[in-house]
Amino acid sequence: MKLYTKTGDGGFASLPGGGGKARKDDARFSAVGSLDELNAAIGFCLVEAGRAGDASVVDALEPVQAELFSVGAVPPAPLDEAVARMEKRIDAICGELPELKDFILPGGCELACRLHLARTIARRAERAVVAALDLRNDEPHEASGALRYLNRLSDLLFALARQANHNPTNRD
Repeated sequence: MKLYTKTGDGGFASLPGGGGKARKDDARFSAVGSLDELNAAIGFCLVEAGRAGDASVVDALEPVQAELFSVGAVPPAPLDEAVARMEKRIDAICGELPELKDFILPGGCELACRLHLARTIARRAERAVVAALDLRNDEPHEASGALRYLNRLSDLLFALARQANHNPTNRD
């Protein structure tokens, strides 16, 4: 099987989940692309966490890469357990760090910078999913679990970035 199919050469592609064909600038492709970029950024974080020997970041993010495929599934897979796991991790991290009293700028050690970058991509992916769903009212949507997951993931990435900056082993 060849890597290239040439089916998208005219600016159209098949939507995931058998949703037919659409223009490549369709909001649904933007959402899928943002989720793919987020997954790559998580991989970038995992590489640095492994290099730095930060097992807590590896432990927190390893399941995320597979879960992001569930976020983009049609229909989205249930993610309640993953959200609960992330909330528990966020609470544990925040319980060990000094209270946050000021706005913080992304920076510090390389791992924290990568985590902040992944956080901003997670926020963009969340916005792209909302746009793809074309949410126009306050009614619950079948993808609300995916939105809750992305929202919590960005919180987890923020907490992990703070933790990385407070971990003396992450300093060069």
